[in-house]
Formats: sequence, structure tokens, C-alpha cells
Amino acid sequence: MATVAVAQEFVSIIAEEIASGVDRAVECWMAQMEEALNDGHLTSPGRLAAVQAVMRQYKEITGKAELTPCRRFERA
Repeated sequence: MATVAVAQEFVSIIAEEIASGVDRAVECWMAQMEEALNDGHLTSPGRLAAVQAVMRQYKEITGKAELTPCRRFERA
């Protein structure tokens, strides 16, 4: 029984670490997009180009040519 408990705790620790890494990565991408959108030195087309550059970088790093559409969050 102790072995099972240790294994479950180990899996939980690994899962928490993975979730934390995903959260940090998503926050990084969102911060880059927010920075591009809020850059007062860029024109509207410049902001769009900056966001597109972030998207290209994401796709290049992940090897994804297309992104899977998702449902939009309902606003409260």
C-alpha cells in the first residue's frame, strides 16, 4: 500500500509541474500578444503584424501548421 501511495504522490507532483509549465508558457504567449497590441509606437497594421509574428513563432516552435479551433469562453 505504501508503494501505491508513493507512486500516486509522484504522479501528482509530475502532473502539477506539467500544469505549471503549461500555465507559464500560455502566460508568456499572452503577454507577448498584449505587448504587441498595446505598443503605442505601432500603427494598427503594425500591431496586427506584431501579433502575427508571435503566432508564427508559436507555430514554428511547436511545429504546428494549423491551430485547432476552440469554443469561445462565455462572458459573465
